[in-house]
Amino acid sequence: MPFKQTAILGSVPLYTILLVYFIIIAYPLFWMIINSFKTTEEIFSNSWSLPQNWLISNYIDAWNTGISGYFFNSTLVTLSTCLLTVFLSALGAYGLTRFDMKGKNLLLIFCMGGMMLSPQVSLVPLYKLIQALGIHDTYLALILPYVAYRIPITILLIRAAFLEVPKELEESAFLDGCNTWTVFTKIFIPLNLPILLTTIVLTAYFTWNEFMFALIFVDSEALKTIPAGLMQFRDALQTNWGVLLAGLMISAAPIIVLFLFMQKYFIRGLASGSVKG
Repeated sequence: MPFKQTAILGSVPLYTILLVYFIIIAYPLFWMIINSFKTTEEIFSNSWSLPQNWLISNYIDAWNTGISGYFFNSTLVTLSTCLLTVFLSALGAYGLTRFDMKGKNLLLIFCMGGMMLSPQVSLVPLYKLIQALGIHDTYLALILPYVAYRIPITILLIRAAFLEVPKELEESAFLDGCNTWTVFTKIFIPLNLPILLTTIVLTAYFTWNEFMFALIFVDSEALKTIPAGLMQFRDALQTNWGVLLAGLMISAAPIIVLFLFMQKYFIRGLASGSVKG
């Protein structure tokens, strides 16, 4: 048998496994999409078929009933968290890779230790801290903990990419009269955009879907994000499952679209720093 045919036959099991895995992942999303256009009665009577009448009004009702406010809050919190996390992590990674200082390795280990701290374990002291700072039931009650929990992994990812930047490039920039800030913004940031965009995707995914902090640290209905808001959404809709599923689709759409547009940068960013760091 020719080598090419042998290679094709040898890859059949792999593609079969990938196809089965894709179906397992994609079908629940497909089920949610088709049922978001149905009435509650049709969902319970025939949830596995296409809708008899595609009810676009489910999405309009979901948006007008409260999703619009939750969507705005999630967008504001997610954007703020992403910008702060990536900016602070990039600064920290730059300092850990380019500055010679005492205790640098200890600082890196301390940063890595942040990944071992579970949010559930720190919930009570974090709640008391937020109360003491007077930021309970505000956007900051969500943004600051989200930033704190995402910085450790984000610093490690960006640091691995920064290690690949040649020191000769930095030295030549200093000889041309550039200062540290200029080198950071004009050389390190443009050269490492893939990893920065990767960390934005990872941070956005975590922030947009986080539920526990959003439920406990915010009480006002006007400040709730989508995960916590949808918990109240069911009672407000009196178990109108078609509208509720439409709300879930609205909440899932931004992350799906973000990943589709960023997937090439996401893969390239994850591969960055795979040799060093």
